[in-house]
Amino acid sequence: SNDKKTAIWYAPGKAANCGGVAVSGLEMAQNSARIKWTREEVDERLKGIMKECFENGLQTAKTYVTPKEGEYPSLVAGSNIAGFSKVAAAMKDQGDWW
Repeated sequence: SNDKKTAIWYAPGKAANCGGVAVSGLEMAQNSARIKWTREEVDERLKGIMKECFENGLQTAKTYVTPKEGEYPSLVAGSNIAGFSKVAAAMKDQGDWW
C-alpha cells in the first residue's frame, strides 16, 4: 500500500546482518582489551550501532535515491550505496584506486 499509515519499511539484509557482525566485533574488542562488559553494556552499544546503521542507510537513500510518490526512501538502496561508498573510500585511502 502507498498509504504511509499502513506502509511497511523493508529492512535490507545488510542492515539485518549488521547486528550479528557488530556483536562479534564487540566480543573481539572485549577479548583484545581483556575486559568484560555486562549484557546491558553490550546491548546498549549494539543499540547505538544499529541506530547508526539505520540512520546512515536512510540519509544515504534520501541523498541519492528519489522515492516514488507516497513511498518511503529505500533503505535497501541507501544501505547498498552507503556500503559501496565506505568500501570505495577505504580502497582510496589504501591507495587501491583507479
